[in-house]
Amino acid sequence: MSRRALWFAQMEEAGKLAASSTSPLNAQGRLLALDLGEKRIGVAVSDELRITARPLPIILRRSWKELLREVAKLVESFGAMGIVIGLPLSLDGAAGSAAESVRNLSEKFRLSLGVPVYLQDERLTTFAAEANLRSAGLDQDQIKREVDSEAAAIILRDFIGRTQS
Repeated sequence: MSRRALWFAQMEEAGKLAASSTSPLNAQGRLLALDLGEKRIGVAVSDELRITARPLPIILRRSWKELLREVAKLVESFGAMGIVIGLPLSLDGAAGSAAESVRNLSEKFRLSLGVPVYLQDERLTTFAAEANLRSAGLDQDQIKREVDSEAAAIILRDFIGRTQS
């Protein structure tokens, strides 16, 4: 296991899924959340006090440069103090190739954007997002369009709850 992979494993074991900890987790300021998919990126943002999280329009994933440009615009326009990225773990908590890919992207975001990047377990968030949208009365087409950003909002709420408790 590489030193970097070992470091991430140790951080996860300690319950600290932060890829960067240059600012205090309990500080105020907006956070941006990303649910990284192969084709669509769900996006959500918190309020400045980190009490609520709301979904934003998805980003279509085309290339790294375009994704970075879109996320940089969002960070700037909302004055985001950090980014929370959903970490895709299996139901038993094991990290596979998708989790490693997310870890690599989170490091690229951290280096490129100069804001702290945190990883948050995203197990069952898509399932919960679909249930939330269904209970809100959305039809299947609307759910398909909004599920990624709703999942990002759940990831962000989970992160806020974990760091503020």
